[in-house]
Amino acid sequence: MTDHPIGILLMAYGTPETPADVEPYFTHIRGGRTPSPAAVENLQQRYALVGGRTPLLDITNDVQAKLQDELNRAEAGRYRVYAGMKHWHPFIGAVMSQMAADGIREVIALALAPHYSRISIGGYRKAVEAAQAALGHPFQVTFVESWGMQPQFLDMMTALVRGGLEQFPPEQRAGVLLVFSAHSLPERIRTWNDPYEAQLRASSAAVAARLGRAAWRFAWQSEGNTGEPWIGPDICNYLETLHAEGVQNVLQIPIGFVADHLEIFFDIDHEAKDKAQSLGMTLQRTALPNARPEFIRTLVAVVAAAQAGTAVMAAEAPADPALVAAEAHG
Repeated sequence: MTDHPIGILLMAYGTPETPADVEPYFTHIRGGRTPSPAAVENLQQRYALVGGRTPLLDITNDVQAKLQDELNRAEAGRYRVYAGMKHWHPFIGAVMSQMAADGIREVIALALAPHYSRISIGGYRKAVEAAQAALGHPFQVTFVESWGMQPQFLDMMTALVRGGLEQFPPEQRAGVLLVFSAHSLPERIRTWNDPYEAQLRASSAAVAARLGRAAWRFAWQSEGNTGEPWIGPDICNYLETLHAEGVQNVLQIPIGFVADHLEIFFDIDHEAKDKAQSLGMTLQRTALPNARPEFIRTLVAVVAAAQAGTAVMAAEAPADPALVAAEAHG
């Protein structure tokens, strides 16, 4: 075991564990502004519809343990992998404090979100920088900005699409329309030349090419209620457009997400599927990477790229606090 193992900080959004957690969790997302009772009740109802909680923390902890085992195959003790959350316990700051106490000096910070936006990934970087400052800058941090074009990620997503198509009868599969999706963000990101949309479409195009599919579409989901325009079309509205075009079968590929959580269970499995059914269409979705061996191998490759200096580093511009607070409902 090395004297100072390399710390890998996996970061995820966070999720409330109980109905009582919803209000403080939602308040944290909103940058400390308390949501209205109606908004809290609405979010609580969404969680109730998917069983009261999501497995996001459990999945992230599973990824953490498996990634640590895989990274240490060649040299025991060389890496220590930690998991921190942006909006709920265990918070990124608390986890970084533990890393400092454990003697970690070198950190690779990696958000479990493949595509960069100043709002989303910028929020993770802000949390890392705040923890660094509070702890007296004990770490040398490499912050991975994006990894949506990592070959292992694209290969995994291609396999998940193939598996998703198996939910349709064999004679229908060639005609199933692939609709990739990701979390919508406010339209104003376009004024920054934010790479989010371009990165998502590049990943989607690469997966479609691997499948030999020339025809595919992209839609958005999980739009926040912030009183400003968000990027569209929303998948539920887009299904109406597809229905008018004569599309009968859709496979939704939430390529912007890597773990089962509310935006999968409610926004796709509940809202989008209900919408499709009301239109006489069939909508299925691909499985999520979660803690699959292929995903662990993807993360190993991302860590290796970061160490080799070939990973894309975070943008210089800090996240806009007002927009970070306007992220999705969780």
